[in-house]
Amino acid sequence: MSETLTQTSAGVSEQAAKLTQDTLVWDNLFPCSDGTRESQLQLLHRVKNCGYDFVTFTLGEDSSGIKETIKNIASARALVLSEPDNFMLVDTADDVTAAKQAGKLAISFHFQGTGPVESDLDMIEVYYSLGVRQMLLATNLRNMVGDGCKERTDCGLSRFGVLVIEEMNRVGMLVDGSHTGNRTTLDACEISKAPFIFSHSNPKAIFDHPRNITDEQIKASAATGGVIGINGVGVFLGKNDSSTETILRHIDHVAKLVGAEHVGIATDLPVDPGNSSPTPWNPPHPGDVPWSEINYIQPEQLPELAEGMLRSGYKETQVRGILGENWLDLARRVWK
Repeated sequence: MSETLTQTSAGVSEQAAKLTQDTLVWDNLFPCSDGTRESQLQLLHRVKNCGYDFVTFTLGEDSSGIKETIKNIASARALVLSEPDNFMLVDTADDVTAAKQAGKLAISFHFQGTGPVESDLDMIEVYYSLGVRQMLLATNLRNMVGDGCKERTDCGLSRFGVLVIEEMNRVGMLVDGSHTGNRTTLDACEISKAPFIFSHSNPKAIFDHPRNITDEQIKASAATGGVIGINGVGVFLGKNDSSTETILRHIDHVAKLVGAEHVGIATDLPVDPGNSSPTPWNPPHPGDVPWSEINYIQPEQLPELAEGMLRSGYKETQVRGILGENWLDLARRVWK
């Protein structure tokens, strides 16, 4: 196990420790559907004990069809409902704050790709009713909606993609550009009538990787009222570097570019990092370490992030926003 998988926070100020305890902490990308039920529960309890108040599970991607996705949702709902004293399935933003007040971890769902829709727009409302609150457009490669960020071309949003976004806007599902091609995301920012987000994407200006996004994309999202979630994947942050200092550099770039109110956290921490592997939908990038050796941000780094922002001159209100309240505000404006 790598060093970053066992590190813990130490030496943070009382102000930072209290801030992370009191504020609402929202992790906007949590692929907890991987792994066994036991390992899923273990990780959920771990993040809850570290002060997390909300996470959203990945339950589908571009390779997922309707049948598989419905089974994934059923399994995830059963997992959450199995411990009602610890976890709460949420439908509204008010549910999230109620869960925190009750000492429970709030949970919703999302898709990393539009594959679960297949070609049936009616499924978007069905998924929303089952707890799916955001869906990204294309996972790395081309689909019916547009190109992914690792596709050899950079074509824009398709006609079907326009219809998908319009239906997502109607039901209150967040439109997400992570993993999606540059032109497709810029088109989507123009089409969407609601804030357009990058749920878990880091600035390319800090580290040049095809999974990261340009300043133009960041500005376009912010102009819609969207939030950019900084992820904690070492190969997207730097040369397999998931240190708190490096994560703070990514946060600081986006905050200085478009304002701290447009920055959030989305760790992308898998249940079992050692079992991660490339797939046809997620080809490796030259220079990346083997998937089983990727380092990730850890829940215990949360107070260090708060400490680092405070030391850099961020106001407490800004730190609270980045740790979770920016995502909460977005949910209040978009979820229905």
